[in-house]
Amino acid sequence: MSTAADNLDRWMRSSFVAMNTELENLYFAQPDRANVEGVGEAIKAQLADEGHALVRPLAAEGNTNEGFDSAFNVLGNLGLFMAALRRHEMTNPARETASPFHEASALGLHIGASLGVTPRFATAHLATHNKAIDGVQKSFTSLADEFVFIDYNTMGILSYKRAAYALMRIPPLGISNKSALMLLHNARDALNDVAATNNILFDTLDKDRFFYSVRPYYKPYRVGRQEYRGANAGDFSGINEIDLLLGLARANDPTYSQLLIDKMLFMIPEDQQNLRQCLIYTPLLDQFLEAAKTSATKDWFQNNCRAFLEVCAAHGDAAIQHHNQLFESFIVKMSRELDEKHHAQLTASGPPLPVLAKALERLRDLRAAAKRDDMETAHDELEILKSAVGL
Repeated sequence: MSTAADNLDRWMRSSFVAMNTELENLYFAQPDRANVEGVGEAIKAQLADEGHALVRPLAAEGNTNEGFDSAFNVLGNLGLFMAALRRHEMTNPARETASPFHEASALGLHIGASLGVTPRFATAHLATHNKAIDGVQKSFTSLADEFVFIDYNTMGILSYKRAAYALMRIPPLGISNKSALMLLHNARDALNDVAATNNILFDTLDKDRFFYSVRPYYKPYRVGRQEYRGANAGDFSGINEIDLLLGLARANDPTYSQLLIDKMLFMIPEDQQNLRQCLIYTPLLDQFLEAAKTSATKDWFQNNCRAFLEVCAAHGDAAIQHHNQLFESFIVKMSRELDEKHHAQLTASGPPLPVLAKALERLRDLRAAAKRDDMETAHDELEILKSAVGL
């Protein structure tokens, strides 16, 4: 990285964290923990001034052609800074037509366009591309609950990626290949690891600290004239690769394909390419249904189809677990205690909470192949395969 990039990175790992932590403790000590107006104004001003002074020379440099990792790291640092400004209400897309931070916006737009990603911080910046130095990775604050959230989200994402990697290897081999059985077992085990990691997250994360001191950094904000939704934990390709490769979701479902389009630029280019690649393959569900017509009694079918069904069950269980234990408990229920005046832009994705909840319920039920009258799922097709293997 350049000297200017190094300077920003050091600040992000030190003073930036200290000032945010001090502000969070001030907010949290109030009767109305969601209020940020008129609290710690001197600290906010210092955070903004120091950050802008470090961004200014980087804006003059632009993308210095030092490789993807270096540029993506700068974009992440810039994005975390702008997200903190948003969290502390020094900017708000609802009252602006353009970001008031012109140099930061110009730098974000330059790097985002050159890398082919959204010009704000994304999940990867605090997960798969969050380099630890001396045991400490980047964060907004030094609060223990933020690190719980970052650490176990990252572990979950990596487990999803392991499952997707295994499943992506199957189409070129064919579902009857003996190696396909190993890969299906690998995918199942990785998805079980997702559930185990999620359990630790749910049991360890403090609901109040998450809701009031961690979640607000993931709000939408403007870069230039455009408002970009906040980062969310699903902004990686692995979970969608699994959906599509298994056949639990379909790219020709307009609601689901819209989700893919909306999240594409929030993913790193490698993930974007992986997602495009899996779209060319016939879903494994379709392949097993076709094979059941002629090979249902053969050993390979019985073994591999059972393993396939285990993967589908593990994927569905993880989806149900995440929705019911994290979204419902940590966001929906907590929001009921929130003063009505704080409900605007409550969600990272932007839409009102009831609208988001309905969309996420639909996604949960697709992955779980739930029987629903108002939409198609893979429920009936999976029942055919279960019958074929005696389940």
